Formats: sequence, C-alpha cells, structure tokens
Amino acid sequence: MGLKTAFQVDNLNSFYGTKQVLKNICLTIPQKSVTSLMGPSGCGKSTLIRCFNRMNDLVKSFRIEGKIFYSGTDLYSKEIDVTELRREIGMVFQKPNPFPKSIYENIAYGLRIHGVNDRDYLDGIVEESLKRAALWEEVKDRLQESAFSLSGGQQQRLCIARALAVKPHVILFDEPCSALDPIATAKIEELIAELKENYTIVIVTHNTAQAARVSDYTAFLYLGDLIEVGSTEKMFTVPQDKRTEQYLTGKFG
Repeated sequence: MGLKTAFQVDNLNSFYGTKQVLKNICLTIPQKSVTSLMGPSGCGKSTLIRCFNRMNDLVKSFRIEGKIFYSGTDLYSKEIDVTELRREIGMVFQKPNPFPKSIYENIAYGLRIHGVNDRDYLDGIVEESLKRAALWEEVKDRLQESAFSLSGGQQQRLCIARALAVKPHVILFDEPCSALDPIATAKIEELIAELKENYTIVIVTHNTAQAARVSDYTAFLYLGDLIEVGSTEKMFTVPQDKRTEQYLTGKFG
C-alpha cells in the first residue's frame, strides 16, 4: 500500500534578499512517519522546515520560487489562512520556549486564543496533551506553577504538549534536543517514536546518530542542495552519494 503524502516540494528555491539558501529542492514527505532533514550547519535545513508552516514569512527579505503542496493544497496560495495553517502544522524549536505563564496556561493558551474557555474541556485537553508528551506524572500536582520552574527537558516536553493541544496533523521539530542533556534527549526521542502513530513528523538534526535512531526517512542537504533522500536504513547502510557517505562517517560537518 502506497504511503499518503503530507508535503510535496517541487523545484523549491528560497532566498534571503539576494542570497540563495535552497536550490531546486524536490522532496516528498509521507504522512504518519518521521522524516529527518540532516546536514551540516548552514545547509538550509531550518529554512526548509520553516517553509512548511510559513514561519519564514516573518522575515521581510525572504522569498521562494517553486511550489510546496500540503495534502494537495498549494501552501503559498493567497487563499491560505496562515493562522489556521500553523494550528495544523505545529512547531517545536531548538530551545524550549515556554510562555511566562503557569504550566496549565501554557497548554490552554492556544485553545483560549481560538475562543475555547470551557474549564472542563480545557482540563481534559491539558491532561491529555501532557500525557501524550510523557509529562503528566511529573507535573500533575504543579499545574499552577510557572513553566520556568521546570527543567530544560521538561520545558521542551511542555512545548510539545502545547503543540499537541490544538490538535495538529503535523509537528515540525527544529533541532529539538540540541540544548538538552542525553537523558532528556532520550525522552524526546522516545516521544517522537510514539507520536508518529498519529502525526506526520519532520525533524531537523545535524546529529547523524539521532537521525538514525528516530527517523523512517532521511533527506541529506548540503550547501542548499538536496543530495540524497530515501529510507533512513538504506541511506545509513548504502549511501548513494559520496558526500552523504563522507558526512555520515564524520569527514565533514
């Protein structure tokens, strides 16, 4: 049975002012799987992942050529409601970025701005989201405490719970473990493995071991070019391109 497509990227070029960052990217991201975008710093990974929920729109000098389709719809069409798009396509950033609010209100915030104020419903979503993010048992008696009272790894799981609360279809992770210790990293990786049952996940990482551990598919970018894409297992055992092999063996990056 063929995999359904979440994102289809066709001949994507992107620019910050006159500087080209991505060059003729063609890429298919399947639904309900984990796809890693891997490569050395400055290769265009974060720019590409931010195209998927139009976060780059916030940068004045940014522009794209080419197309990105999300579930068959042109992501950059004028008809797209970007606020609704970002609800469907959640994002977790490199450094945990909880709001300066209680643990509870961090989760409830996204629903409140969509007009949801029913306390019982919010209570249910807060609990469900924290359970999904493997954080409920650690914080269930501390929900009114500041989110900043949590450790770095807990804050990152809180940010994942916050993304889950608004019922997205896709979660984008931009180097989600780079600021975390190995124990917290392992918890996030376990969580990603569980979440792919219900969500499409795209993760940016420069950590080849992490890509190997968490992803079903890997795309290797280098200097703005998509060098190779395929099943993670195949890429890590029989890379098709010399540059992929050199990156995986630590010769550069």
